[in-house]
Amino acid sequence: MDRNRFRFHTVWELPAPPDAVRAVLERAGDYPRWWPQIREVVPLGEGAAAARIRSVLPYEIRITARALRRDPAAGVLELEMEGDLTGRARWRLTAHGDGTRAVFDQEVVVRRPLLRRLTPLARPLLRANHTLMMRAGRRGLTALLRRGGPRRAPDPGTREGLGGR
Repeated sequence: MDRNRFRFHTVWELPAPPDAVRAVLERAGDYPRWWPQIREVVPLGEGAAAARIRSVLPYEIRITARALRRDPAAGVLELEMEGDLTGRARWRLTAHGDGTRAVFDQEVVVRRPLLRRLTPLARPLLRANHTLMMRAGRRGLTALLRRGGPRRAPDPGTREGLGGR
Protein backbone atom coordinates (compact mmCIF):
# COMPACT_ATOMS: atom_id res chain seq x y z
CA MET A 1 0.00 0.00 0.00
CA ASP A 2 1.19 3.50 -0.85
CA ARG A 3 1.80 5.22 2.49
CA ASN A 4 0.62 8.50 0.98
CA ARG A 5 -2.77 7.11 -0.10
CA PHE A 6 -5.86 7.80 1.98
CA ARG A 7 -9.38 6.42 1.74
CA PHE A 8 -12.17 8.19 3.57
CA HIS A 9 -15.79 7.16 4.07
CA THR A 10 -18.27 9.48 5.75
CA VAL A 11 -22.04 9.30 6.14
CA TRP A 12 -24.19 12.37 6.79
CA GLU A 13 -27.88 12.28 7.73
CA LEU A 14 -29.36 15.55 6.44
CA PRO A 15 -32.75 17.24 7.05
CA ALA A 16 -33.79 17.82 3.43
CA PRO A 17 -34.75 15.71 0.41
CA PRO A 18 -31.99 14.48 -1.93
CA ASP A 19 -32.79 17.04 -4.66
CA ALA A 20 -32.30 19.92 -2.22
CA VAL A 21 -29.04 18.46 -0.92
CA ARG A 22 -27.78 17.82 -4.45
CA ALA A 23 -28.62 21.40 -5.45
CA VAL A 24 -26.36 22.70 -2.67
CA LEU A 25 -23.55 20.20 -3.27
CA GLU A 26 -23.47 21.01 -6.99
CA ARG A 27 -22.66 24.68 -6.25
CA ALA A 28 -19.02 24.31 -5.25
CA GLY A 29 -18.52 28.08 -5.38
CA ASP A 30 -20.87 28.42 -2.39
CA TYR A 31 -19.04 25.89 -0.18
CA PRO A 32 -17.05 28.55 1.73
CA ARG A 33 -20.38 30.06 2.88
CA TRP A 34 -21.35 26.94 4.83
CA TRP A 35 -18.17 24.82 5.15
CA PRO A 36 -15.60 26.78 7.18
CA GLN A 37 -12.56 24.71 6.16
CA ILE A 38 -13.14 25.33 2.48
CA ARG A 39 -11.60 28.77 2.46
CA GLU A 40 -11.97 29.65 -1.22
CA VAL A 41 -13.37 28.20 -4.43
CA VAL A 42 -12.59 29.87 -7.76
CA PRO A 43 -14.60 28.61 -10.75
CA LEU A 44 -12.42 27.78 -13.76
CA GLY A 45 -15.21 26.96 -16.21
CA GLU A 46 -16.46 23.72 -17.74
CA GLY A 47 -17.17 22.01 -14.39
CA ALA A 48 -13.79 22.84 -12.84
CA ALA A 49 -12.74 24.93 -9.84
CA ALA A 50 -9.64 25.69 -7.80
CA ALA A 51 -9.98 25.41 -4.01
CA ARG A 52 -8.03 26.28 -0.88
CA ILE A 53 -8.78 24.05 2.12
CA ARG A 54 -7.53 24.25 5.69
CA SER A 55 -8.80 22.40 8.73
CA VAL A 56 -7.24 22.25 12.21
CA LEU A 57 -3.64 21.40 11.34
CA PRO A 58 -1.45 24.32 10.23
CA TYR A 59 -1.28 23.61 6.51
CA GLU A 60 -3.36 24.55 3.51
CA ILE A 61 -4.30 22.20 0.70
CA ARG A 62 -4.72 23.56 -2.83
CA ILE A 63 -6.52 21.47 -5.41
CA THR A 64 -8.17 21.77 -8.77
CA ALA A 65 -11.36 19.74 -8.98
CA ARG A 66 -13.26 18.69 -12.09
CA ALA A 67 -16.74 17.22 -12.24
CA LEU A 68 -16.68 13.69 -13.62
CA ARG A 69 -20.28 12.64 -13.13
CA ARG A 70 -23.53 14.37 -12.24
CA ASP A 71 -26.34 11.85 -12.22
CA PRO A 72 -29.42 13.20 -10.42
CA ALA A 73 -31.41 10.00 -11.06
CA ALA A 74 -28.74 7.89 -9.35
CA GLY A 75 -28.00 10.56 -6.73
CA VAL A 76 -24.31 10.63 -7.67
CA LEU A 77 -21.89 13.54 -7.85
CA GLU A 78 -18.29 12.60 -8.61
CA LEU A 79 -15.16 14.64 -9.12
CA GLU A 80 -11.45 14.22 -9.69
CA MET A 81 -8.76 16.29 -7.98
CA GLU A 82 -5.21 17.28 -8.74
CA GLY A 83 -2.74 19.48 -6.93
CA ASP A 84 -1.61 18.88 -3.33
CA LEU A 85 -3.93 15.85 -3.43
CA THR A 86 -4.80 13.76 -6.46
CA GLY A 87 -7.68 11.35 -6.64
CA ARG A 88 -11.44 11.16 -6.66
CA ALA A 89 -14.38 11.94 -4.43
CA ARG A 90 -18.00 10.87 -4.75
CA TRP A 91 -21.25 11.83 -3.05
CA ARG A 92 -24.09 9.28 -3.15
CA LEU A 93 -27.44 10.73 -2.06
CA THR A 94 -30.44 8.60 -1.13
CA ALA A 95 -33.75 9.36 0.54
CA HIS A 96 -33.72 8.44 4.22
CA GLY A 97 -36.90 9.05 6.20
CA ASP A 98 -37.81 12.72 5.72
CA GLY A 99 -34.27 13.61 4.71
CA THR A 100 -31.19 12.38 2.90
CA ARG A 101 -28.36 10.02 3.61
CA ALA A 102 -25.27 11.48 1.96
CA VAL A 103 -22.36 9.05 1.62
CA PHE A 104 -19.00 10.61 0.84
CA ASP A 105 -16.17 8.40 -0.41
CA GLN A 106 -12.77 9.81 -1.22
CA GLU A 107 -9.53 8.21 -2.33
CA VAL A 108 -6.55 10.52 -2.63
CA VAL A 109 -2.79 10.45 -2.79
CA VAL A 110 -0.83 13.17 -1.02
CA ARG A 111 1.39 14.98 -3.53
CA ARG A 112 2.57 17.97 -1.51
CA PRO A 113 6.24 17.20 -0.68
CA LEU A 114 6.23 18.23 2.99
CA LEU A 115 3.07 16.25 3.71
CA ARG A 116 4.46 13.23 1.87
CA ARG A 117 7.45 13.25 4.20
CA LEU A 118 5.25 13.64 7.30
CA THR A 119 2.55 11.14 6.37
CA PRO A 120 4.21 8.03 7.86
CA LEU A 121 4.39 9.67 11.31
CA ALA A 122 1.41 12.00 11.10
CA ARG A 123 -1.13 9.64 9.47
CA PRO A 124 -3.41 9.51 12.57
CA LEU A 125 -3.35 13.32 12.83
CA LEU A 126 -4.13 13.72 9.14
CA ARG A 127 -7.09 11.33 9.46
CA ALA A 128 -8.35 13.17 12.56
CA ASN A 129 -7.98 16.49 10.72
CA HIS A 130 -10.16 15.13 7.91
CA THR A 131 -12.75 13.84 10.39
CA LEU A 132 -13.01 17.25 12.06
CA MET A 133 -13.37 18.93 8.68
CA MET A 134 -16.17 16.57 7.66
CA ARG A 135 -18.03 17.13 10.96
CA ALA A 136 -17.89 20.88 10.42
CA GLY A 137 -19.14 20.44 6.85
CA ARG A 138 -22.10 18.35 8.04
CA ARG A 139 -22.98 20.95 10.69
CA GLY A 140 -22.75 23.80 8.17
CA LEU A 141 -24.81 22.02 5.53
CA THR A 142 -27.42 20.95 8.09
CA ALA A 143 -27.78 24.55 9.30
CA LEU A 144 -28.07 25.81 5.72
CA LEU A 145 -30.73 23.23 4.85
CA ARG A 146 -32.73 24.03 8.01
CA ARG A 147 -32.77 27.69 6.98
CA GLY A 148 -34.29 26.64 3.67
CA GLY A 149 -31.18 26.52 1.51
CA PRO A 150 -28.72 29.08 0.24
CA ARG A 151 -29.61 32.74 0.16
CA ARG A 152 -28.01 34.19 -2.92
CA ALA A 153 -27.44 37.84 -3.59
CA PRO A 154 -29.49 39.11 -6.55
CA ASP A 155 -27.71 39.08 -9.89
CA PRO A 156 -26.93 42.71 -10.76
CA GLY A 157 -27.92 41.98 -14.36
CA THR A 158 -31.55 41.17 -13.44
CA ARG A 159 -34.50 43.44 -12.61
CA GLU A 160 -34.38 42.11 -9.03
CA GLY A 161 -30.69 42.89 -8.78
CA LEU A 162 -31.28 46.37 -10.15
CA GLY A 163 -33.97 47.04 -7.55
CA GLY A 164 -36.88 46.38 -9.91
CA ARG A 165 -40.06 44.57 -8.97
